[in-house]
This record gives sequence, C-alpha cells and structure tokens, in this order.
Amino acid sequence: MDKYICIHGHFYQPPRENPWLEAVELQDSAYPYHDWNKRITSECYAANEASRILDGDGKIEQIVNNYEKISYNFGPTLLNWLRDNAPDVYASVVDADKTGAGRFSGHGSAMAQAYNHLIMPLANEPDKITQVRWGIEDFRAHYGRDPEGMWLPETAVDTASLEVLAAHGIKFTILSQRQAGAVRPLDGSADWEDVTGAKIDPRMAYLAELPSGARISLFFVDDSISHAVAFKKLLDRGDVFANRLMDGLDMETDAPQLLHIATDGESYGHHHRGGDMALAYALKVVEEKEGVHITNYAEYLEKFPPQMEVKIIENTSWSCVHGVERWYRDCGCNTGAHPGWNQQWREPLRNAMDWLRDRLAEEYEAEAGRLFKDPWEARNRYIRVILDRSPETRGTFFREVVRSPRGLDPTQSIRGLKLLEMQRHALLMYTSCGWFFDEISGIETVQVIQYAARAIQLAGEVLGKDFEGGFLNILKKANSNIPGHRNGRVVYDKFVRPSMVDLGKVCAHYAMSSLFEEYGENTSIFCFDARKEDYKNEVSGRAQAAAGKSGITSRITLDSSRFCFAVVHMGDHNFFCGVGTPKEASEYQNMAGKLFEAFNRSDFPECFRLLDHHFENQYNLSSLFRDEQRKIIGQVLEPTREEAETSFRQMYQYHSPLIRFLVSTNNPVPWALRTAADVVVCSDLQKEFAKLPPDAGESARLLEEARTHGVRFDERTLEFVLRKTIEDLAGAMVQEPGSLEALENLRRTLEISRNLPFAVNLRKTQNLANMILRGPYNGQKDKAESGDK
Repeated sequence: MDKYICIHGHFYQPPRENPWLEAVELQDSAYPYHDWNKRITSECYAANEASRILDGDGKIEQIVNNYEKISYNFGPTLLNWLRDNAPDVYASVVDADKTGAGRFSGHGSAMAQAYNHLIMPLANEPDKITQVRWGIEDFRAHYGRDPEGMWLPETAVDTASLEVLAAHGIKFTILSQRQAGAVRPLDGSADWEDVTGAKIDPRMAYLAELPSGARISLFFVDDSISHAVAFKKLLDRGDVFANRLMDGLDMETDAPQLLHIATDGESYGHHHRGGDMALAYALKVVEEKEGVHITNYAEYLEKFPPQMEVKIIENTSWSCVHGVERWYRDCGCNTGAHPGWNQQWREPLRNAMDWLRDRLAEEYEAEAGRLFKDPWEARNRYIRVILDRSPETRGTFFREVVRSPRGLDPTQSIRGLKLLEMQRHALLMYTSCGWFFDEISGIETVQVIQYAARAIQLAGEVLGKDFEGGFLNILKKANSNIPGHRNGRVVYDKFVRPSMVDLGKVCAHYAMSSLFEEYGENTSIFCFDARKEDYKNEVSGRAQAAAGKSGITSRITLDSSRFCFAVVHMGDHNFFCGVGTPKEASEYQNMAGKLFEAFNRSDFPECFRLLDHHFENQYNLSSLFRDEQRKIIGQVLEPTREEAETSFRQMYQYHSPLIRFLVSTNNPVPWALRTAADVVVCSDLQKEFAKLPPDAGESARLLEEARTHGVRFDERTLEFVLRKTIEDLAGAMVQEPGSLEALENLRRTLEISRNLPFAVNLRKTQNLANMILRGPYNGQKDKAESGDK
C-alpha cells in the first residue's frame, strides 16, 4: 500500500502591537526593517510563498509556493497583521488552502489555532471556550470555511481542552509523541499498552474517547525528525531532509502509514537561512518517489480513520519536558542563552495575572450582565467586531447580544465596548511567550504585562475601580535577573507605564506632530481619529508655536473627548506641550493670543509660564509615539548630522592620500581617519544606491575608493537601500515589460550589486522577473523571432 508524508508548519509570532495603539511600533533590534514582523516576513513567510528549487548549476529551476504542499497554521494575530501589512503574502497563504483542497481530496491544508496562544491547560473553562470560538471565527473570516483541525499552542493539552475542541466540531489536533500515555485497538482485541516515553507509533491516527462521550482524533508527530529539523541542521540540505523523511517509513509493510513532523514554521527561512529551499526541494524529491505521496492530516484521516484508541498524558506540551510548568514556575526550561539566570519570576507573574483575571471576570459578569443577555456569550461573539470594526458589524453584534429591545444608547455602547476590550486584553495577557523566555524584562514578557495594564486601565475607566495596586503588589515578588530592573514592579514602571496612552496623550501627539506635517480636518492616528476644530501656528527662525482645539475619538471603544492645546518647539529636541479640557471660547482665545504675542517677541519664559498656567498636563518629545518620535528626531538632527558629516568630509579629503598610503602598506589607519573614511564613502554610496537608477560609473568609482581606503561598509544599510532600488526598477519593468530603458536600468543596477563585497537579497526581484518570464516574455520573444526589431 502507498505511503504518505505530511509536514506541518506552525507559523506564529508573539503579538507585538502596542495595546493602546493597536499597531506595531518601531523595533530597533529588527534593523534595517521597521519591526520583527516585517523582518521575519521577508526571511520566512514571503520566502515560503515563492521558494526556489535550484538546478545542478545553482540556477533557479522553479519558484514554488510551499504552503500549497504542507499542512500549516498561522497564529490569528500574525495572520491579521499579514493581511494589513503584507497583502501579497497573505493572499498566497489563503489561496494555498484552496489549492490544497484541490490537491488533497477536498481538504484544505490550513488549521485553526486557539486564538492568542495561551496555554490551554492553565486556562479556566470560559477562557478555553473563548479561545476556541475566536480561533474558529477568525479562521472562517480568512479561509471562508470551517476548520477541521486546530493547533493547541505549544501542543499543551489536557482532557478539558480536548472536550472544548470536540464540542466545537474540531476533528483533530497534533501532539508530540511524549504526550501519549497508553494505546489499545478500537476493536477491543487487546488491553491498554503503556507507551509513555515517546514509544507510541507516530505513523497513524489515534482516537481519544472523552468523558463526555465525544471523540477527537489525535496525530503524534515523529519527535526525532521534528527535533532534527528545528535544532539539528537537517535543513542544511534538501536531499538529506527528504531521505530522512522517507527513511521513517516502513516500505516492507502493506499497512497504511503517515510519516509526519511538526515544527515552528519559522524554521523554514528565519531560524535556518535557506530552510524554505530545503523544504521545497524535499517536497519535490518526495513527490517523485514512487509509492509515496504528500498529504495533509484531514485527507489522511478521511482515507484511513483511526484503528487505535489513545489516552493522553494530562498537562503536557512539546516544549517543556516537565509538562506545562514552563508557563507558571521555574522548572529549569529556558533558552540556555544566559547561564546563571533563573526563572523564579514566572510564578509570581502567573499569580498576578490570575489574580487580575479573576477579579475582572467577577466585575465583568456583574456589569456586562446589565447590558448583555449573556456576558460570556457576548465575549465569545465579540471576535466578529475585533475582525471588522465597521459600524455595520458593531451594530449587528449589539443587536444580537444586548438585553434591552431598545438597544444601547451611545454611552452604554462605549461602556459595553470597554468591558469587552477589558476582557480581550485579559486574554491577551496570557499569551504564552510571556513565560517562555529567560527574563521578566524581555520584550515578550513586557508585552503581556502591557496587556494587563491596558485591562487595568479600562477597568478603571468603566468600573471606577483601581486594580493596579493589587496587581503590582504581587508582581513585585517577581525578581529580575538584571540588578537594575530589580523586580516586576520596577519593570512595570520602566517599560509599561511610559507606553500607556489616553486620549489626552493622543492629543499631545497630534499637537507636536502638527508642527512637522499638515493635518486636514480629520486625521487618523493609529486607532484614533483626530478632528481639527481650531488651529494656528507660527514660525520664528528655528522655533515654532501652535495652539488649537481638537476632538479625539477611539475607533476601538468609541470613547471621545475634546481638548485644547498649545505647543512650543525651541529647535532640536526642546518641545513643550500643554493639553487640557476645552476652555470657554474667550479664555482659549485669550491664552492663544498671549502665547503668540510672547512667541513673536521671543519671550519664551512667558510662553512656558502660560503653558504651566493654562494646562493640567504637560508633554515633551518623549511623549510622542515611537515612529513619529523617531521621524521628528531625524528631522531635528538633520542639520547636526550634516554638520558632523561636513567635518568628517573635510578631514577625509585632506588626509585621503595618507589613508591610501597606510592601507597600501598594511599600516594601521588611526581610528579617527578610518571613521572619517567610513562615514563619507558609505554616505555617498547610500545616496547613490537610492537613486532610480544609480549611476553605474559613479558607483564603480565609489567602490574603488572604498577598496583603496580600506572602508568598512555599513553592509546592512547599503544592502537594504540597493535591494529596494533594484526592486523598484524591477517593478517598473513589470509595469512596462516592453521598455528597453527599464530593462537597461535594471541590468546596469544588477551589475553594480554583483561588484559588491557583500550579497544583495534579490528574492523579490527574481519573483518579479519570473512574472515577466511567465507572462510578457514569450510574446516579446515571438515578435523578435518574427523579425520585429
């Protein structure tokens, strides 16, 4: 009988959105990309939608979509980010499910996921249900069908979680071999056999009979091969990978077999560079093997239903040998990156979250019960609003769940949305990544604490109760491994509190950023809308001043307030901004008049006195949201940067002959001179590479200058700039495939890239070239061969 192979990729990133802005802010550690989502998309998610299969000469033989041939799940928060930020990749992922259905007997290859990657055995029953309901609804919204399987985060499992999956129509899930406890034939022909210690045969489907009488199928992946893919460099070569997969099959037996593995999808390109190509080649080799077929879980389950029953080991996972302790205590599991550190902070962090969850749940049930027929059913259905915050969807949702036949008035609607958002963040704060790593001040743990802080803030607004003190009293027991951070309370004050946003802070952002860009009557600022009611600004040399009134509205909760503001910028980083509640028209006009009068006579102390006198809240440049802050810092630093570069350029030009001599005679170049050469030549190259197209002669001259002066290249920046230029030129070629000028511009710029001492990533350009080859190229070729000059 034919044999089958299934490769599952669990594609997931921790949520990175600022909980107040609902957007991913600038992350410097991901440079030259804006953030880690964008970087990993380039390295992995986009790579797998257009992966390469090379011929014997290293040339591209095929470009293939790996998603069409594997089983996969994308974390809902990641998939929603891809939809909004990488729509071409998103479309490939969604379309691959449809292609998979055509390939695999009508069964799409995508699986759902418990919504925000919390550890299901550690969740209470209402949270388990919401995670599954939200995961299913999110899956439907993207793929247009019901899911057959659902991924359990970290494959963490208990019977109660399987009951929830089965109750909601989920047919199967995937576990690790070591999560199986005992098996027996379904026909009762033998007693239970102990298979603890990963002794279960992974090459078949199993059935779990649940206490409720429900059933669910389970697949136990081949742990050894999965581990080799993730950690043992099995992805170094696609042929070796393919052979390892096929070696896991017993070709001597006639029994049906499924060799299947599961790893983090990021193994294929992010964790292992070129891993997507190893996957693509391995799939090709397997497909060409007689008697072996690529499949997905749902197809295999239909063809070969379980013949064996299984008992799971309760409270286990694939990434903690102690069960699920990694997510609530110092069990010893960590990344290994910091010998000597401990993770004793995990338990008080979990205790703080549980304390907050339970109190918010009690308050939510009481308060939401006054608005909704069933508070928990309202929360379960709220995913539709999360996915589509249009007034139409929101209106339909309220009509379905509110208690009063008259519906909700605007104040009640805001109250209801704040209660539901409070619950959403109370779920997000359990995202597993918060406990997975080594240190409480790490970005993943700070992220989940931010979700808790947002839930606390909403609770204060809608309930009038302060839960922050009780939460921090528990959190301060979580000791940091870094002396300067001390404990969770200090981490909260350092990294969480500065991120908090209210409508007044949004207005301050609007006021300060208005000095650098012209806003219309209505402006979108992340998940807020700003409405201009009055505005005036004046400039005096490097100084600027503005005053106005604005209405700020949250598109998430519909909460809205009106503010008046004034801002003075003295140049450089010196911003002074005041925001307050609207004054009487005459008082506001009086304040604004005095401010501009003082500003125009350069009486800045009087400007500051007016701000102090008229506004309750003061803000400065550090109050700006990170992306706008960095943008404005770039603008105010530009004169300083130009001044510094001019000094370096003068030094470099004066000492250029000396630098050349020192390099040619292998003598060390003094640090100051070497730095001057690096700054000037790399700056000139960056400017040249950003041109459309770059000048080939000038680029060659600068590269030769860099060689003779021993310049140390800023490789990441130069590669990124030239890559984007080449991609733009390739895009122009796609738009005008008959343009000889576009072709020549692209060709000359590619020649520049080949003369660099570092590689330029041409993946997207190759994809665009492939579009031309599969489309307009043949028509042009036919014309040429028929004599059309």
